[in-house]
Amino acid sequence: MSSELIDFHALDGELAELKSATHWYLGFSGGVDSTVLLHLLTRWRRAHPEAPPLTAIHINHQMQSASDDWQVHCEWVGKMLGVPVSCHQVTVESGSGGSEAAAREARYRVFEELLQEGEVLFLGHHLDDQVETFFLRLLRGAGVQGLAAIPACRSLGRGRLVRPLMQLTREQLQAYADSHGLSCIEDPSNRDTAMDRNFLRAELLPLLASRWPGYRRTVNRASEHMAVAASALDELLPAPETVYSTLGDPGVALAALDGSREAAAIKLRSWLQASGLPPPDQTALEEFLRQLREAGQDAGPRLQCSAYTLQRYRDAVFRLPEGEEGLSPQPVSICPGDIYDVPGVGRLALEPTDGPGLALEEGEALTLFWRRGGERCRPVGRGGSNSLKKLLQEADIPPWWRERVPLLSSGDELLAVGDLWMCESARYRGGARSGENLWCLHWQRGLEAAGD
Repeated sequence: MSSELIDFHALDGELAELKSATHWYLGFSGGVDSTVLLHLLTRWRRAHPEAPPLTAIHINHQMQSASDDWQVHCEWVGKMLGVPVSCHQVTVESGSGGSEAAAREARYRVFEELLQEGEVLFLGHHLDDQVETFFLRLLRGAGVQGLAAIPACRSLGRGRLVRPLMQLTREQLQAYADSHGLSCIEDPSNRDTAMDRNFLRAELLPLLASRWPGYRRTVNRASEHMAVAASALDELLPAPETVYSTLGDPGVALAALDGSREAAAIKLRSWLQASGLPPPDQTALEEFLRQLREAGQDAGPRLQCSAYTLQRYRDAVFRLPEGEEGLSPQPVSICPGDIYDVPGVGRLALEPTDGPGLALEEGEALTLFWRRGGERCRPVGRGGSNSLKKLLQEADIPPWWRERVPLLSSGDELLAVGDLWMCESARYRGGARSGENLWCLHWQRGLEAAGD
């Protein structure tokens, strides 16, 4: 493969259309790919002063002993190039998909949270990454959408993800780094051939190259054909519209999955792909769809994947929030202004309110806890006390949330059920009295993002 030296003009086609973005970001690991892309972007912006501001984002996964040193290196490179570097530490908890998949999920979660409307995130994936992904998915039995491999651009959160190096090889990027004397991080895990991608890269693909030197372009062309076919399928069988549970879980209506099992599988995969999620295993997906058709009305068939879980509830299939079902965090004291991030639940805070709320004394703390069984509440404006179990069922709260709903109490008196109901209590006020401040529980819940 030719190592013809590239320059920043190689990005003209991709970047000219993105000058109207409000901000550019770059996912910056410090490796060769992202370092070269950062260098190219800074040179391109010098030649185009009207380009948006650029910020590099470094994710410290804390998975290697040198992780902190890599962060310092990235900050130093940013300073040398005059580009601010925003560093974020994440905690990677390896699931069934392995540590690499978990790190990717954590990384994309940060990206999605940061991106705002009209902003663009650049990533340094290149032609060799595309080829490796194609073969990995082929060996795992992927369908048309999967073999389309890595998209050159797609939406991400409120912004857009763009990969401008997709037509360039790893060899070309390395040659650029060498010619400009760029200092790059080498992750030692990239040499571990126990990992499928590294085995492909180190053992199988060099053998292919010895027989078919142009295989990269050929495989990329096949991937592009698959992308065209996938696009045509999307037109014939578009991804279903997203519906939401009462607590915001995204999902697909069962009615949208009517028709043949093959059509239902294509539509569900398209919906997952539109959310940036990987497709499920074919066998597991077929079994899930069979259960959806044959299970009784009260059954809740579930599809467990490494990056997400799908479960039927009533007339839809929903993507569940992260975290173990039935989790039961320990009770904590919460005062006005406190903020708690509870895995599997969300962010909780006592915030001031101008409307109905709870009257608290100066410095008073309430107890934040979760269902233990037997709780009762008389929601404001509703006659009579009811068991919390009955209230949650009547409100159509999905089963996976019923153990996650945060409760507020003072002593033995239940004051609030999440942000769903305030209970009739000595602390409840329909409006503030003279000299009073009222408070309510703010519950920010939401799903995490997965990525390519």
